[in-house]
Amino acid sequence: MKKRVYDVEFKKMAVELSDAKGSVKEAAEELDIDPGRISNWRNHYKSAHTSTASISNLSAEQKEIRRLQKELREAQQERDILKKRSASFPGETGSIQIYKGQTD
Repeated sequence: MKKRVYDVEFKKMAVELSDAKGSVKEAAEELDIDPGRISNWRNHYKSAHTSTASISNLSAEQKEIRRLQKELREAQQERDILKKRSASFPGETGSIQIYKGQTD
């Protein structure tokens, strides 16, 4: 079996995808690679590019962008969870209907 080699851009894209999805496993399934690889890449890139000093040096706009990106990721995760839940219960619309019986 030939060893697969991934370039730096692919690794960064895989890490970004796992961040966006909020799940290493989902990103790995989509890219058809081992989740452990993405975890290793995440750890490598996070430790190499994130430090307390670099975060404190961000401009107000950059901090706002990070906050909004985090909020977006959380909203996407919630949406994905709801999609999975609705797929588990086909035919359910999420609303409750009350039927009144006939009265004479």
